[in-house]
Formats: sequence, C-alpha cells, structure tokens
Amino acid sequence: MPTLTAIFPIFPMAVTESSCVYLIQDGRWLMLLRNRKEHDINDGKWIGIGGKKEPGETMEQCAIRETFEETGLTMHSLTMAGQVHFQQEGIDDEIITVFTSQDFSGVMHACDERTLAWIMEKDVLSLSLWPGDRIFLTQMMEGKDLPFDLKLEYDADGNLIGILDKRTV
Repeated sequence: MPTLTAIFPIFPMAVTESSCVYLIQDGRWLMLLRNRKEHDINDGKWIGIGGKKEPGETMEQCAIRETFEETGLTMHSLTMAGQVHFQQEGIDDEIITVFTSQDFSGVMHACDERTLAWIMEKDVLSLSLWPGDRIFLTQMMEGKDLPFDLKLEYDADGNLIGILDKRTV
C-alpha cells in the first residue's frame, strides 16, 4: 500500500519567487561569490545577481532593481533565459527566473553580501557552482534549449538528486 506522502506529497509552506541575472560584456560574465552572509545556503558558491521579488513587482522589475542594488549598474534591456524550480530538503521551494543582459551602464560598486567579479566565459564552469547551475549555464553559453524550464531537487547537503526538464513533460 502506498504511503500517504506518495499519494499526497508534502509541499513547502511557501514558494519564493526571485530573479537571477548574468551581465555579459566582452566575453566576461559578472558573477557573485557568496561569502559575506552568515547561514547562507549559497555560501562559497558563485551565482548570478538577483534576489527576491517584492509585492507588486514583475520579474523584470525585480531583476532590474536587484541588479542596481547589488552592483550599481542599470540594465537597459534584458533577455529571459529560463526558469529554475529549486527544491532543497528543509527549505521552501524557490522559482528563479534567469535573465541575461549585455545592455547596461553605470559604475559598479562593491556588494555587501558577496564579492563581485568579471569572469571569462571559458572559466565560469570551473567555479564553485551549484551542480544544477552548470546545466543551465552550459545551455546559456551554447545558446541551446532556451528558454529552459528546469526543476532541480537537492538533498539537505546540497547534492543534486533530481533533474526534470519541464518542457518535456
């Protein structure tokens, strides 16, 4: 007989919506090393720029606001690369809309949560990344299978235990 959770899976209390932006210029990607915030799920990982959507914001508005707050740079246009449905044991689910932009201006400033660095595209995949990030970053760099729609499931230790390309379901 199936267990109750097999019939009615346990869903998280809330789903967070957030943006993630990769600024690209002269073959370099602006990346953030999460290294300045205590109890950070992303500690030691290189990620894109972004954060949680505020009430009433569109995802584009969230991406533009977060990019300006974290870098001082203003995006003039952005392209949606896809969505990641992030699940990890013990935390609420997150739906992350991923963007790129090559059209931005301003003077970059330091970020209080992380270290900003321009990384050559050929070196991005050699950074300490979430395993699932390697999947969609590869797709973005190759320009294949965009926009992506991935469900990435991690165990409590951050090991990738499930991948689903939601476009094929």
